[in-house]
Amino acid sequence: MDENKNDVVAEAGSTGEATPETAALQAEIDKWKALSRKNEDRFKQASTELEGFRQSQMTDTEKAIEAAKVEARNAALSEVGTKLVNAELRAASSAAGVPLPGAEYLNLDSFVGEDGSPDSARIEAFVSSLPKPNSAPSYAQNIGLGRQGSPAAGQLTREDLSRMSPREINEARKAGKCDALMRGEL
Repeated sequence: MDENKNDVVAEAGSTGEATPETAALQAEIDKWKALSRKNEDRFKQASTELEGFRQSQMTDTEKAIEAAKVEARNAALSEVGTKLVNAELRAASSAAGVPLPGAEYLNLDSFVGEDGSPDSARIEAFVSSLPKPNSAPSYAQNIGLGRQGSPAAGQLTREDLSRMSPREINEARKAGKCDALMRGEL
């Protein structure tokens, strides 16, 4: 029923018509939203009062037990959180195609949120700041180590020569495109 009211209001708003029916529906929607927010505020206030009452009624032993529980929970979450952060970092770096620095150089605790879970925003920001690997080789490829690649690469065959004029053949010979043919390799 509420979805139908919203659809009617949306349709009327899109056509620019302001009918008394749509105005009444909008007023009804606003009234219920306000009541809902008011009840939500009351619930939060009552929950806060109840928690305060519970805290005031606790003995020193119960308070110490509660503090120990909170400390143990935080310790467990931080231990598990660093493992989750490590997994998230690896996944994000592999998706981005960048290598991660060694784990001994990373402070994994800086990527753990206050609730003990990995902070995705910090992880993404860190991974995006890492340098992309260079895809080109880091050394010169043509350093005179012998023949590189196929011996026939860029060489003309007898069939190619049969379609060429004598002037084109002489130019190809001067350019070294007939060397393999002249050595008898083709």
